[in-house]
Amino acid sequence: MNQSKIAILLSLSSLLSLTAHAVDFTVSGVVTDEFNQPLAGVSVSLADKNMPGHSVSNKQGQFSIGLHKKDVYQLRFSKAHHYSSVQTFSYGELSGQGEFSAQGQLAGLNAPVTLVAQQPGRVMLAFGGDVMMGRRYYRPYFGDEVLLNATENDSVKTTQSRAIVEHIKPYMSLADLASVNLETQIAQSKPEQRASKFVTFFSRPQTLDALAWAGIDYVSLGNNHTYDYLKSGLASTMTFLQDSSLGFSGAGFNQQQALKAYRTKLNNTSLSLLGYVGWEGSSQPTQTATSDHGGAAYGSMANILASVEREVQQNRVTILQYHGSQEYANNPTGVTEQRLKSALDAGGALAIAHHPHVTQGIELYDGKLIAYSMGNFIFDQNFSATQHSFILYVWLDEGKFSRAEIVPLYIKGYKPTPATGMHRHILMKRLTALSGARGTVISRSGGHGVITSDNKQTARPEVDHKVVYKVRLAANERTASLYHLPWERQLTQIEGLNGRKYRLGVNLINGSDFESFASFNSRERGWLYDKSAATLNDYGYSGQHSLALILAPSKPAVFGMQSFRRVYSASQPMTIKARIKTGQKVRARFYWQGRKNRQKLMDALQNGEKHLIATKELHSGADWQSVEVDFNSPRVGYRGYRILVEFELLDGAASQVDGAASQVDSAPSQLDIDDFALIEWQTAYSARPEPALLSDKSRVVTYIGLDKPSVEPLTLTLR
Repeated sequence: MNQSKIAILLSLSSLLSLTAHAVDFTVSGVVTDEFNQPLAGVSVSLADKNMPGHSVSNKQGQFSIGLHKKDVYQLRFSKAHHYSSVQTFSYGELSGQGEFSAQGQLAGLNAPVTLVAQQPGRVMLAFGGDVMMGRRYYRPYFGDEVLLNATENDSVKTTQSRAIVEHIKPYMSLADLASVNLETQIAQSKPEQRASKFVTFFSRPQTLDALAWAGIDYVSLGNNHTYDYLKSGLASTMTFLQDSSLGFSGAGFNQQQALKAYRTKLNNTSLSLLGYVGWEGSSQPTQTATSDHGGAAYGSMANILASVEREVQQNRVTILQYHGSQEYANNPTGVTEQRLKSALDAGGALAIAHHPHVTQGIELYDGKLIAYSMGNFIFDQNFSATQHSFILYVWLDEGKFSRAEIVPLYIKGYKPTPATGMHRHILMKRLTALSGARGTVISRSGGHGVITSDNKQTARPEVDHKVVYKVRLAANERTASLYHLPWERQLTQIEGLNGRKYRLGVNLINGSDFESFASFNSRERGWLYDKSAATLNDYGYSGQHSLALILAPSKPAVFGMQSFRRVYSASQPMTIKARIKTGQKVRARFYWQGRKNRQKLMDALQNGEKHLIATKELHSGADWQSVEVDFNSPRVGYRGYRILVEFELLDGAASQVDGAASQVDSAPSQLDIDDFALIEWQTAYSARPEPALLSDKSRVVTYIGLDKPSVEPLTLTLR
């Protein structure tokens, strides 16, 4: 070993502070400042009090910390006169195991963690998306856990409400000002008067306490649910907000009040925050405020420009939040885009948008940032497309954009939690693709995304080049996951095909690997199975967890998606991919079940026709079996669909009864499931080395499929 390597090892060893007990593995990394220079003296600590560990970065910015095996690790990076950073990783990301084992690279810390300095005139803002704590928080579907109980006393309600936001409190508390979109009215009980619309929301006052406790300072009321219960609901909301510590704007009892900005001053910076909804609504009275009645601020072009210019003329840094575009779409409407860009042209400093319930891209427009959709933040939607979102940190220097950081989130069991593992990968691949289509570059700070004012990659020169990965498939496999690939890089070349053709796809099921199944004190709600006859294993095919089902004789066990996949592409080639291990021979029947366009949800779940896709027989044994089933998604007439599997024991034992042979049922048996994916193929089969990624969506790939099995590895190049 050369002297330089010895010196580095000794330096790292001197930094390491561990418990007296042996650790399972050690994670090393680098901390830099925003100019990519090594940052010494950074304290790196674990948030888990039951797992003490601490390190301090050296002159090269290097740190090393020992860890015991567990599902999730939260690291805090702190240094005087700098904004702290909190980063959360899965075991697989930090240990390099399972889906993240390619070439020994650590998915979480193969990029430096960057700390931003505090300085005069600089403010750090944090933004989240849509917030409500009503509806299924009290009455969940499928017999799932109740998070809020209306019959409890106020103290218990407060505790329950705070438990919903406990996992994002460490993140929102870091900012000088944190903001969300409050998409609900606030009342002690459901108001009697109701707007003539299909969906209305109200949440109890403990919602506001929970937001403030989690570090949130301001809420925008400019949305289509601010006037759900008309004047009485708005009056109740305003009263509770005025009694709280939260600032607010975006609604009022008339148009003038609704268009008034919330004003504050942070670090010698005068800020004005405005909120708008993008359409008036078809019901009467409208959801937007007029001279005759209250409501949300109407974000017409004229109203936006007038209110933004009013604040800018008073030398105030003006930030607008806008509620518009189409639900579940990948990109904003032209109306939304034009209004936000015109507002920035008029002097606005920053534009944050929401309403689609899914994330959209981020654009650096003329040196100013636009986030087109933040997605959900605290919400009860139970279909998977809406469950990935993010916190957006933005640093403004004397009102000018300096830097943004993306904290990926997974809305798990209606609770916002840090996204780790495959959840981080899916969310960040989506944002990288959608933002890249708008010419905006997202690079990395540890497990977070970064956008800088120069719109360039922040990676160090020695790692800012093409990277090569190997993908190996077993003899009977045609598909493999790509979660181990760096999400900030684009796939540019596929080699080693040797007569095979490939296609690229994305997995539509959240939590397929079961690694986050039991994390963050929140049970995964996406799976359908008999919860009395199932357990979470401490082993898996690709990680440290899988799901165990107990199969009873003569009684098929049903497993699959609990909710319909509402956002999907019609008439698309699909593959169900899973790893299964069983103690006895099993027959597996694979179905798709649809919800027709005008069908009620519960009717579809209980009575929707099940369409048989394929039947597979699984042999018993200690090895994991790969199962792959191809089909096409519904072409027309369906609002959503889901995948179900019926597992039936086949093994039996012969016996003699009165001299005649008969078959008796086998004993109960365990069946293990891992990596259960629903893959929507984004490209057709091709033999071209350079993948034809024709759309933003096709760039969000998490699986590769081959037209025929082969054990010869593929070589993937990314830039």
